[in-house]
Amino acid sequence: MLKILAISGSLRAASTNSALVAALALNAPEGCRVTVHDGLGRLPIFNPDDEGERTPREASDLIDAVTRADGVIVSCPEYAHGVPGGLKNALDWLVSRDAAVAKPAMLAHASPRSLFARAALAEIMRTMSFALFEGGPEIALLGKKPAEVEAILAEQANRQAMREAVQGFADFVRSR
Repeated sequence: MLKILAISGSLRAASTNSALVAALALNAPEGCRVTVHDGLGRLPIFNPDDEGERTPREASDLIDAVTRADGVIVSCPEYAHGVPGGLKNALDWLVSRDAAVAKPAMLAHASPRSLFARAALAEIMRTMSFALFEGGPEIALLGKKPAEVEAILAEQANRQAMREAVQGFADFVRSR
């Protein structure tokens, strides 16, 4: 069984990015288990002085989850043309660890307009030595109410697109 960790870069209760990673988990193809990490909001602000034996439990949990995963899926909104601080903070906790080195990763997008954050996140993750898969899903959910988001993600064409994206990512993970 391939273990994939999905992370939403949004802390918002009605986040379209969180809805997207949850839907990816529900639509994972056979042989893949996608687990959604929900601890971003509990992470303390990264401080290199707190690494090693002083690493906070919340950060250790994230590091362990990324280490155990065969691959990582990230979906995040764009705030002021950049990556949200909570997600960047989570990535900072991984910078000096081996967890990200050569770890397959796929970016998923809930908005076709998040081009600046998309490019910035890809650059950050490549710099951290994640192995980025090109082919993550994009499902336009921006500005939709929760009921609309649920309906869009339940559409057969979107469910198929998510399944195919995760299958493509799984094939990428297995080929490494």
